[in-house]
Amino acid sequence: MADNLFAAIDIGTNAFKLLIVQAHPPGKFLPVLTVKEPVVLGYDSLSSKISTRSRHLSLKSLKKLSKLILAHNVRTLHTRCVATSAVREARNKAQFIDSVAQTTGFNVEVLSGEQEARFSYLGALQTLPVFYHSVLNVDIGGGSTELAIGSRGNVYFSSSLKLGHVTLTQQNFCHKEDERVINLRKHARKVIKQSGLIEKVKNFGFEVAVGSSGTVRAIEKAISKGYGLNFTDHNEAFLRECKRDRKFSREELKNVIERLCKGGEKHKAKRDGFFKKRSETITAGGVLLEEIFDLFGIKEMLVSGYALREGVIADTLGKVLADDHGYDLNANARFQSLLRLATWFNGENKIASAAEVRG
Repeated sequence: MADNLFAAIDIGTNAFKLLIVQAHPPGKFLPVLTVKEPVVLGYDSLSSKISTRSRHLSLKSLKKLSKLILAHNVRTLHTRCVATSAVREARNKAQFIDSVAQTTGFNVEVLSGEQEARFSYLGALQTLPVFYHSVLNVDIGGGSTELAIGSRGNVYFSSSLKLGHVTLTQQNFCHKEDERVINLRKHARKVIKQSGLIEKVKNFGFEVAVGSSGTVRAIEKAISKGYGLNFTDHNEAFLRECKRDRKFSREELKNVIERLCKGGEKHKAKRDGFFKKRSETITAGGVLLEEIFDLFGIKEMLVSGYALREGVIADTLGKVLADDHGYDLNANARFQSLLRLATWFNGENKIASAAEVRG
């Protein structure tokens, strides 16, 4: 067995995801394998029960992921399988968990909303240089949205909202596109206001807002490629050469959401072509994100490429390395900063070399 390999499986509402990493003291890790299985448990959200078909697809996918973990010789003690909103809210979650254990041997940890929020925050700390800041971490999932406020790895406040991009898309707000968006927005705003989170976030305060979900990353990608500005296709080659800041402002978000909310076949075709599989739910996720920006007073959001799975890995490393080597929760972010710097310098050298050759 490989003592420095660790695995995390996220049984999510919108997909099942596996991450295998190679870890080194005091907390650095490099991804070895990333796999995403397109199982959407969120389609069962209206019935609050995992259907027989979804259970069959889940077991099939989890058996595939189990074989990959075995093929990489990851120790059982280094493997964790967590489940989020869809399983958490299912009336038959006990049967589902039992069937997973019998079929794959995985001991599924059904996370509370607060645990999920903490792991997402820990995941963001593994890639962004925000360890010493007071961070509001926002993770919009398929079935829920998690918020956490923390600093130096300590979570001072965390909560979960029953608002997700899949479950919001599933709800029948209206058949007409413009009215549907208006009603969706009103619903999201109402749920957030009634949760009492606006006052709590205001009381704790934060210095930096971070988004650590697929929805946020998709919005950032759209902004970086000029989706909200109606750039034409031939502009994209130029935009790819521009350095992406991995952050966006409230105004940039607004431009993309306005474009997403436009009806008609032309705009739908554009949306489908750009967002691919996420196209069906991106409008709901984007509108929800815009409401979060407005209600919590967010002016700018940093985008994390890491989230729940990386947070689970960090938590596991903290337990395994603490006694033998000591664990540094900020080690991987520093390591990634060095890698980015080295990559940047390498790119600059290549450009300089090319210029010399051409000269």
